[in-house]
Amino acid sequence: MIYLKTNSDLEVIRANGIILGQTHAEVAKMIKPGVTTKELDKVAYEFIKDNNSIPSFLNYNVSGNKFPASLCISVNDVVVHGIPNNYQLKDGDIVSIDCGVFKNGFHADSAYTYAIGNVNEETLRLLKTTKESLYEGIEQAVLGKRIGDIGFAIQTYSEKLGFTIVRELVGHGVGKSLHEKPEVANYGRRGDGAKLKENMVIAIEPMVNQGKKAIHQENDGWTIRTQDRKPSAHFEHTVAIKKDKADILTTFKFIEEVIAKSEYIVNI
Repeated sequence: MIYLKTNSDLEVIRANGIILGQTHAEVAKMIKPGVTTKELDKVAYEFIKDNNSIPSFLNYNVSGNKFPASLCISVNDVVVHGIPNNYQLKDGDIVSIDCGVFKNGFHADSAYTYAIGNVNEETLRLLKTTKESLYEGIEQAVLGKRIGDIGFAIQTYSEKLGFTIVRELVGHGVGKSLHEKPEVANYGRRGDGAKLKENMVIAIEPMVNQGKKAIHQENDGWTIRTQDRKPSAHFEHTVAIKKDKADILTTFKFIEEVIAKSEYIVNI
């Protein structure tokens, strides 16, 4: 079932989106060579807790396999769901950070991919394209359109620039549960899928590969890598469907303020 939110519900999600954006920013302040992904996760956990919120991902249960961290941290060829560990970030890495915040009965969900130091031009182009494709999808997230219109926009934009779309992983509805209906694929045909209704809330999250679209899951049951081990990027916003223009409930504002001042993160 697809749950429509009230305007009051949207304001709760928006407030959570502010906390979420600030969490991302606190993590971004730490991003530099030598920092472990586990250290980044600790910063996020503490900031979310200090804001009387709950990390949406921590102990998220899939068939008895609980995710052990507050952040999904996916480096280089890891597409999504990377588990924070003792890996030390390096100059030239890209790192995707996905986070969710739960407070006052609702979740907010967003992701951002960072380029550290001397990242090659083709990989920077991958990040730029993935981020731009997110906004191409968001432009279609309006009353009367369909889910397929969002996927078509993301796919068309990314593929015309030479990249590929991950097929097995999709966006989703967001609300009282972290993952609700409908599924929001990053590929599709115009006019296909569920019709978009006002105050539907969805997470749009393109996952775009530099090489082939094929992926595989590691034995931990979470980590997803590209099969050809080429880089992958991931950007995500939680948005509400409205009549003329989608209402973006999460924010990159705080992240981008940090990036503008960072010695280590490339501003794409």
